Amino acid sequence: MVWSAKYRGLGQEVPESRVLTPPPAIRFLLSPERETHRSFLKLYFLRNSHGVRKQPSFMALRFEILGRFNRARAAQLTLPHYVCQTPLFMPVGTQGTIKGLTTPQLEEIGCQIILGNTYHLELRPTSELIDEFGGLHKFINWPRAMLTDSGGFQMVSLLHLADITEKGVTFQSPVDGNPMLLTPEESIEIQNRIGADIIMALDDVVRTTTIGPRVEEAMYRTLRWIDRCIAAHKRPNKQNLFGIVQGGLDPVLRDICVKGLVERNLPGYAIGGLAGGESKDSFWRVVAQCAAALPEDKPRYVMGVGYPLDIVVCSALGADMYDCVYPTRTARFGTALVPEGVLKLKNRAMADDTRPIDPTCICMVCKNYTRAYIHCLVTKDAMGSQLVSYHNLYYMMKLSRDLHSSIIEGRLPEFVCGFLQIMFPKGDVPEWVCNAMEAAGIDISPCLRSPPSSPVTTKQSLI
Repeated sequence: MVWSAKYRGLGQEVPESRVLTPPPAIRFLLSPERETHRSFLKLYFLRNSHGVRKQPSFMALRFEILGRFNRARAAQLTLPHYVCQTPLFMPVGTQGTIKGLTTPQLEEIGCQIILGNTYHLELRPTSELIDEFGGLHKFINWPRAMLTDSGGFQMVSLLHLADITEKGVTFQSPVDGNPMLLTPEESIEIQNRIGADIIMALDDVVRTTTIGPRVEEAMYRTLRWIDRCIAAHKRPNKQNLFGIVQGGLDPVLRDICVKGLVERNLPGYAIGGLAGGESKDSFWRVVAQCAAALPEDKPRYVMGVGYPLDIVVCSALGADMYDCVYPTRTARFGTALVPEGVLKLKNRAMADDTRPIDPTCICMVCKNYTRAYIHCLVTKDAMGSQLVSYHNLYYMMKLSRDLHSSIIEGRLPEFVCGFLQIMFPKGDVPEWVCNAMEAAGIDISPCLRSPPSSPVTTKQSLI
């Protein structure tokens, strides 16, 4: 038996298993003689049962807040493979590897967690093979923590190859063109075999700039899918299942999604559906809203964020974890991250520059190589992108450490002001940053010497 639930824009067939069995008195009211009450009571039980599956009370992480400054917090996140300090940035190794860098180099840099993508790992080398080797940690020889994406992001990035239904996502395989169904259950089963410390629930992802019924549909589907993910998760004592807050730029939908996920008592929560082209003003407001509503004693992960300025702002607003391909992808185009912003090493002016990428940086690259040498490499040799990737990730790890220590030591405002003064020496701090810092309770007036500049978008495009 299937009941059609049309409330709040679901418009989806809901199986009887998701609805509580009515007691005898209510079953009488559901009889043919009480047809007028049927729709109301079905809706009542559907609304009040929610089909909620709570995560088991034991979890494979411990989250201890070590220091605070208003909304910002510095914490220790204990995972099965590593004890991490937050705020933290996670580099993306789509198939378990960070392009051009070895796992010992990642340890040297200070990476605490690296991210792999379920969709790509299942295509090649396959989760079955990874499982035979004892999990992805052993397969790639990585002793620290790992997080795997569910594959949901490919709904956006590979939408021309995907068809999204209540059952799951049907992809056209980029390898052989055959259809490939990824359900919430299959996503979790694959991630269980891969063995990451943190696994992500499959969510229905829409582009950030999408408006209308599709956003609401995706948010409610994300809540329905989380129950299927919890039911499919076979290793809750070894792997932590995080839910993902969706809802686009609609604060009402975001609030509904947060409340629905918190009911499930998950080990941690991600804020998804951002950094895809929305205005910066919309970006920080969604982060602030979600971070304020999520539990204090659980980690908060803002997905797809990799610009240093964005990480500083989100950390001030109470977020803990971030990931993005930006530092390594932009490195392959010869762009280095520096306190002033970016340094384009392909530019002709770099050809005879004897300085390191960043004179204040103590990474292996800055201690041993000049801009001129790396300029020669990035225009002709793959080693150039490897060196710049190393430096960029070192920069991101140091930024994470500096945020952590400044919060614990109660000097976050001083750190933020110093960061902004170097990046915006003319005092032209963007208006959205000023507004976000005001909401975070951080005074940045010493950094401002001119009216705030206009908002920009958050599209993490290459320079």
